[in-house]
Amino acid sequence: MSLPLDHVVIAVLDLETAIADYTALGFQVLRGGDHPGRPTHNALVVFADGSYLELIAWKSPAPQERWWPLLQRHGEGIVDFALLPQDTAETVAGAARRGLVLEGPLDGGRLRPDGERLQWQTARPASADLPFLCGDITPRALRVPEGAARVHPNGAIGVARLDIAVHDLDTSLARYRALFGEAASDAQIGTAVTEPGSGLRHARITVGSSTLVLSSATGSGAASPNAIARRLASRGEGPSALVLRRADTARAGQVLDIARTHGAQIRFESDDGR
Repeated sequence: MSLPLDHVVIAVLDLETAIADYTALGFQVLRGGDHPGRPTHNALVVFADGSYLELIAWKSPAPQERWWPLLQRHGEGIVDFALLPQDTAETVAGAARRGLVLEGPLDGGRLRPDGERLQWQTARPASADLPFLCGDITPRALRVPEGAARVHPNGAIGVARLDIAVHDLDTSLARYRALFGEAASDAQIGTAVTEPGSGLRHARITVGSSTLVLSSATGSGAASPNAIARRLASRGEGPSALVLRRADTARAGQVLDIARTHGAQIRFESDDGR
């Protein structure tokens, strides 16, 4: 059962400001609409590889929601990410058989500005090192527009890499294997590698055309306490940085202005990985 990257969630304080800033950075930004029963509205940056960025904001305080407290405590930035199941209930049941309990399936939806009502199901893990699941009930093309909506003036074509800070890399990898089940081949979920002298351990997980890079701090090495250790101490586990793929090398390595990205650490690489 494949579980490609569906989207990356970026919590922002004001949606209109975020739309203007991401547009100024060369992205085509689509207004997503409102979430019925929730005080949230969003906008989307959809890429040619089918993944997208969700810019989400709150119209009123929502302490009961998962992402709103993170926004209040830590400010704007990347707060979560989702994988796309073929069948949400089946994926949840399979994970449960392998010892990983997910909350769900939970019904969700959105009312687009044009009046189209979208429906989906989500499932959520107990720990922030894992993604949530977002599986469509209505056609995915209604939620994630295709064609010209995926073309960006800055040349962005997809998510190359998402970095995720974790407390215990071996524990997190076991959770991912339980989530993926029979799809968790050696090629898809890599083995842990220690960077000599860095105080870091990494492992790569392939999700469709994107790569998740899980990193933990070993507590030793010349760079300790390193950026991962500081991230874990201040914010805990979760996605921390994003690399977007471009079709050419013109802006490979470019780091986007973090004020304009609203706290999201984003840089470009070329389609050949440079």
